[in-house]
Amino acid sequence: MKAHGIIQSMLRKGNCYDNCIMETFFGRLKNEMYYRHEQEYRAFKDFTSAIRKYIKYYNNERNQIKTKWMPPVKYRIASMSREFDQ
Repeated sequence: MKAHGIIQSMLRKGNCYDNCIMETFFGRLKNEMYYRHEQEYRAFKDFTSAIRKYIKYYNNERNQIKTKWMPPVKYRIASMSREFDQ
């Protein structure tokens, strides 16, 4: 990881609570775009393209209860504007 400039995000080895947000995201990614679609990806390039599209969809279009039924990007923008209004 060091050779590629990647910083490990987990604090302690094997502690799922350190990285629960990403674990939740990857669980949703697998459930929503991978399981039952494994054979659709004929090449690694196709699979990485599908992941990029899913991340864009997740951040900009996928509504979630915890973000008051807004996609994460819109929720963040809305919450930032509320902070500045106070």
